[in-house]
Amino acid sequence: MGSFGIKLEEFWKVFYQHGGYKRVITGLQNTVYIAVVGLAIGIIIGTLIAVVKVLPKYRLLPRILNKFCNFYVAMFRGTPIVVQLLVAYYVILPLIGTNLPALNVCVLVFGFNSAAYVSEIMRSGIMSVDIGQMEAGRALGLSYGVTMMKIVVPQAIKNILPTLGNEFIALIKETSVVSFVGAIDLYTAFKDIGNNSYEFMVPYLVMALIYIVLVLLITLLIKVMERSLRKSDRSH
Repeated sequence: MGSFGIKLEEFWKVFYQHGGYKRVITGLQNTVYIAVVGLAIGIIIGTLIAVVKVLPKYRLLPRILNKFCNFYVAMFRGTPIVVQLLVAYYVILPLIGTNLPALNVCVLVFGFNSAAYVSEIMRSGIMSVDIGQMEAGRALGLSYGVTMMKIVVPQAIKNILPTLGNEFIALIKETSVVSFVGAIDLYTAFKDIGNNSYEFMVPYLVMALIYIVLVLLITLLIKVMERSLRKSDRSH
């Protein structure tokens, strides 16, 4: 048996016979959970930030909100996600006296981080919608906020769907840093298998393959959603 065969046998022994696959399943679930919920939080907060940034700045409140949103975006885009995780878990939580599980902290930090990027994506999407859509909504007697949320934003999401897919893929890959605060993800699971088998080549190759499959599945899902939206547009 060649050296690779020996490495493969050692990996299989720890992965299957010693139950390492259970930790991998947990890591995979956590990775997908952090990315999905993080993106959902990012879309909600990011959309609100984008709406604030495109508001007319005739009054004092929109100007104040705009400055706050600019600071928020600059802060989260200007620092690495791992730094944000460490500050949130080891600095902010002890200061406010809150004891959240590491997984929940990761979800919140990834959500707030994603919001900073989604806000710029959404802002460009809103700007790409014909101004006549806003004027038509206001002409029907709808308020600015209702018109934005019910007419403009849905059309903007159609325009930016591929970019949101890229953000989702980025979140999936960035979850590999959650081990810094003690959360279990794919990287942690396969690193533990490597530690137990004293061999890292096969575990890391399998880990890379799983990440590739996840990205391909997300890409396929986005393409299916795009085709569905195009069909709905043609039917109308």
